[in-house]
Amino acid sequence: MQVAVLGYGTVGGGVYAMLQSARGLEPGPVLVRPGKVKEKFQTSDLEAILSDDKVGAVAEVMGGIDPAFSYAKKVLESGKHFVTSNKALCAAHGLELAALARQKGLGFLFSSACGGGVPFLHNLSLATRSDTITSISGILNGTTNYMLDNMQRRGLDYQEALSDAQLLGYAEADPTADVSGLDALRKIMLGCAVAFGRLPTGGLLCEGIENFTAGDVADLRSRKLACRLIASGAPVGKTVSTCVEPMVFPQSAPECSVVMNFNMTKYIGQKCGPIVLMGQGAGRFPTASAVLRDLSSLLTGEREMFPADCVAVEADNSREKRKYYVRCHSDAASLLPLERLLMNGFTIRAVTEPVSPEEMHNLAKKIRNNGGSLFFAAMEDE
Repeated sequence: MQVAVLGYGTVGGGVYAMLQSARGLEPGPVLVRPGKVKEKFQTSDLEAILSDDKVGAVAEVMGGIDPAFSYAKKVLESGKHFVTSNKALCAAHGLELAALARQKGLGFLFSSACGGGVPFLHNLSLATRSDTITSISGILNGTTNYMLDNMQRRGLDYQEALSDAQLLGYAEADPTADVSGLDALRKIMLGCAVAFGRLPTGGLLCEGIENFTAGDVADLRSRKLACRLIASGAPVGKTVSTCVEPMVFPQSAPECSVVMNFNMTKYIGQKCGPIVLMGQGAGRFPTASAVLRDLSSLLTGEREMFPADCVAVEADNSREKRKYYVRCHSDAASLLPLERLLMNGFTIRAVTEPVSPEEMHNLAKKIRNNGGSLFFAAMEDE
């Protein structure tokens, strides 16, 4: 099957290179921006790809929602399978694209949109056929993991860790989507859709790492704890809980062994128990390999990752209770339901009573709206 590629950046170049030797697949034309055509296999004419009968599938690796969404619809309407690594596109328009692909009898696969080279969504989709998934979670953003790891292992401060990540190409010039947790949130949204047949589009909670400081590193280290950014999802009645937030673990915990820009994903099945996958979460060939995995899956008859009955839902993060490690100024501490103080003074460090993620995130928002500063991280069950 000949495959056209939309985009020729870092991942697109990797996909085109891997297609040269992939079994059952061969490289087709590559779409680049007008004025950027430099090779015979490149074109800036999407219509030329859509009308090419030799092209059986299209892999989109441009990123962003526009024009990727309009391109995706045109690809499917032209009768070609569509594979993408675009998490923003799938989170915003995945259900619509899945319905169109189903109507046309075509494939719409996106396992590379979550976890890079880690086959999280791919394995999760297969697992749902024979088991009931009870929860999903993981370290889903390589940029923030690289930064947190280097702040805690190498002693870099936040800005040094960010600059280092940007220098190595792990972080964009504008790192907002990564450090705010938005990138991880989009990925766990897709995980919920695949695992539970419910795509959360509202009621989502997201706390990134922007408020994590060298002082927090030192205090956690003194308590033999470490921090990672964790995305999690679980079924709640007819909806799901969906949350991204920092979480602290004992230094001996498996999550703390996930270093550099690696990802670690986990799902728990009623029958299979916990399944953990770890590997490169981003980069040219790790992500390209996931795109090729989806393209190869088309050859064996795979057509969809969203369940046919998948629906959009409002997330509910009000039911589960967990304790939180917090650092705030003393004037904000009275707003928090503190269980025990770890450090007193102008700067308070403490552990809260068990509260829901919804309550904790709302309290943090209130403190910040009042001009206060705050860092909080969920704690593992004791």
